[in-house]
Amino acid sequence: MVMEPHPPPKKFLTRLDSAVANSRVGKRFKLAERNSTFTTELRAGTATFLTMAYILAVNASILADSGGPCSVSDCLPLCSDPSIPLSNCTGSTHRVIQPDESCKFEPVNPGYASCLEKVRKDLIVATVASSLIGCLIMGVFANLPLALAPGMGTNAYFAYTVVGFHGSGNIPYKSALAAVFIEGLIFLFISAVGFRAKLAKLVPKPVRISSSAGIGLFLAFIGLQNNQGIGLVGYNPSTLVTLAGCPSSSRASVAPVLATANGTVALLPGGTVSGDILCLRDRMESPTLWLGIVGFVIIAYCLVKNIKGAMIYGIVFVTAVSWFRGTKVTAFPDTAAGNSAHEYFKKVVDIHLIESTAGALSFKTIGKRYFWEALVTFLYVDILDTTGTLYSMARFAGFTNEKGDFEGQYFAFMSDAMSIVVGSLLGTSPVTAFIESSTGIREGGRTGLTALTVTGYFFLAFFFTPLLASIPAWAVGPPLILVGVLMMKAVVEIEWDDMRQAIPAFVTMILMPLTYSIAYGLIGGIGTYIVLHVWDWGEELLVKYGVIKRSGGVVNGTHEQAIEDGSVKVVELNRV
Repeated sequence: MVMEPHPPPKKFLTRLDSAVANSRVGKRFKLAERNSTFTTELRAGTATFLTMAYILAVNASILADSGGPCSVSDCLPLCSDPSIPLSNCTGSTHRVIQPDESCKFEPVNPGYASCLEKVRKDLIVATVASSLIGCLIMGVFANLPLALAPGMGTNAYFAYTVVGFHGSGNIPYKSALAAVFIEGLIFLFISAVGFRAKLAKLVPKPVRISSSAGIGLFLAFIGLQNNQGIGLVGYNPSTLVTLAGCPSSSRASVAPVLATANGTVALLPGGTVSGDILCLRDRMESPTLWLGIVGFVIIAYCLVKNIKGAMIYGIVFVTAVSWFRGTKVTAFPDTAAGNSAHEYFKKVVDIHLIESTAGALSFKTIGKRYFWEALVTFLYVDILDTTGTLYSMARFAGFTNEKGDFEGQYFAFMSDAMSIVVGSLLGTSPVTAFIESSTGIREGGRTGLTALTVTGYFFLAFFFTPLLASIPAWAVGPPLILVGVLMMKAVVEIEWDDMRQAIPAFVTMILMPLTYSIAYGLIGGIGTYIVLHVWDWGEELLVKYGVIKRSGGVVNGTHEQAIEDGSVKVVELNRV
């Protein structure tokens, strides 16, 4: 009797994937239908979270620059000689200085600075909570591998334009939150009635296709800079950007100033001081730049060899090296800020409850022009930016059909709209679908389990914020650059031989990184498309009302694509 050989036992992960795929959970999230596995979704969610974890610290820092609910009342009275305690501030040579508006600016009053630090911690928790809720809704109801968090760009507009640095803008922080809240309700309404999907479909096909590549260029540009990247490019007063890569000690901030006749220098009205973006010397000598390049090579090599988890390996390696103090690449330099960051990092676990930003809305300025100006701006940016990002991510994942629709788009639209409302109640700027979701999609994420994995990480972030807030920018930059590479593949679908398609597509792509705004890229592309087609639309109207008649053929070389876009009909026109 011949014994048949037993098949080799399946590996644990294979058995786990098979069990989950055949369970109610696997069928609910369509794992088999979308050719994915449970462990793939976990890996994709991990990659997405690690790539976007910087938002925890960055968003809080940006919004804290607005001053939050802190005011002059938080400033402390000081002695005219700062070295003398207030209790000893007596005698004819010393006097007590009562705080005024100047206490919010350099040198910042200790009381105001203490308030800002509390607000920053509040905003980290607000960022975590609003992101968690958005990802949960996206994963459970839309079943899409997309993560949500307060958007970069809108948070800067909120902090530096609407509220202004330390409250120097047109409306206070609490009123700005009210504007975001109302905008979120309007956004939720137009999403619920399906009008948002109709608005999105009005975007011309070449703009829809190129927006994915434009977002990729935008991501790569972010990854090349200092704030959220490796610092390879920097500011140049003549050419705007140039090769940088110098260490922080060789960089300087830039500000628009006015020099007066008596030699004093003052910041121009409305001007702000930048980060340290100007490279003075020692180009390409930054140790963190080269560590970031090593991370880039690790991820790139893994992508070339098709190794799963490529993004994670690069981020973890660079982050682990950067956590050692006393090195030239440490994330905790020997400065007051570095020491403070390291003390926070050493806590590892820290549970912070929101004290001042939750429910801080105020409708007192609702009758002012600036309030509605901010509200309308938030609304149109969310309609264009968020909707464009959702469609681009769905296209990148291969979910869209020939009409541009994708499964779960209704709840995808609803999830970010609801997150905006929740975020405003917690104290943060508008929440949006994050373009870093493309990292997880690249790792194979195809279902809502990816978003739920990110949700789980955000829940852990409530407790491990000190660790996650310590991921340095040069660890995040490499995956952003390489995700940009992956998203460029959309350009092959553009009809480059048809200038009516190519020009709007190119304008969309180039404006997104160079204006630092997805919304401006979409506006530029749509505007160019309209200008290039308005003549043919006009002729079509004249045909419709009998002013001119058609005799067959082609109008002014208009391609068949025009029919698809609903722009013109392919005819030759003769005047009546």
